[in-house]
Amino acid sequence: MKHYAIAAAGLTIASFALPARADLELPRISPDATVTQTVGLTKLTLTYSRPGVKGRKIWGELVPYGKEWRTGANNATTFTTSDEIMFGGQKLPAGTYGLATIPGEREWTVIINSQSDVWGTVYDSTKDVLRVTAKPEEAPHQEWLWLGFEDFSPASSTSISNEANLVIRWEKLRVAVPIQVEVTNKVLANCRAAVAEAKPDDWRTPFNAARYTFQNDVGLDEGKGWLDASLNRQKNYTNLSLLARWQMKSGQKKEAIATAKQAIAAGKASQEKVDTSETEKLVEEWTKGPAKKG
Repeated sequence: MKHYAIAAAGLTIASFALPARADLELPRISPDATVTQTVGLTKLTLTYSRPGVKGRKIWGELVPYGKEWRTGANNATTFTTSDEIMFGGQKLPAGTYGLATIPGEREWTVIINSQSDVWGTVYDSTKDVLRVTAKPEEAPHQEWLWLGFEDFSPASSTSISNEANLVIRWEKLRVAVPIQVEVTNKVLANCRAAVAEAKPDDWRTPFNAARYTFQNDVGLDEGKGWLDASLNRQKNYTNLSLLARWQMKSGQKKEAIATAKQAIAAGKASQEKVDTSETEKLVEEWTKGPAKKG
């Protein structure tokens, strides 16, 4: 009997020495989701949980009108931007925020709040950073709540910003909030710094900077200077082809054709295998006379 008592005591002591059991992890009814989208040079991220419709009436019942909604389930939905942006026409500094909404039959209020690491039903309006309004619209059925980014528009000669919409889709409803991300000035500043730091034999960096300005129709005078710098360091099929396009765009057709032919010759003479077919097609197109009427 004494041996059994000692063994039992030892078992009791050992049970107290066992490490605490880890929390049991189970799948959430509303699964977590993270969406990251780069717009221009700015990274935008949404983190949220996705409830399902499951045959329920959503708007005006499960999600009441006129009351703050976490716009998801579980923890607060969060929105992160790596740079300052325009959110619904208002400035929003870089950072991570809580995203909530107040749904309405004809108009929604979309809220950016400084609280981001809280349970979804914890909401303090005094910590709102901004509020914007958006119009709900009918959309194809969406069983599981979806948040993301749509309707992308690049910067151009008339706009220095890239644009996109932050979109909420659930049941048969879609809400979109416009976002503008300043791009052109930031990219041009990056180009200037990179060209200034490029090594004397580096033709690619000024070429890439010049190509950006040409493709996006911005800063063309500065871009042409970068292209000239690339050509001064090394003439090759790549930068000569860009020069030909630049000349054609400037109305210098004769010079463009001559430069394009020079580019093709450089490509064929290169020790690397260069596909010159694209520029050959341009020469053929540029040298064609007007179609004969018949």
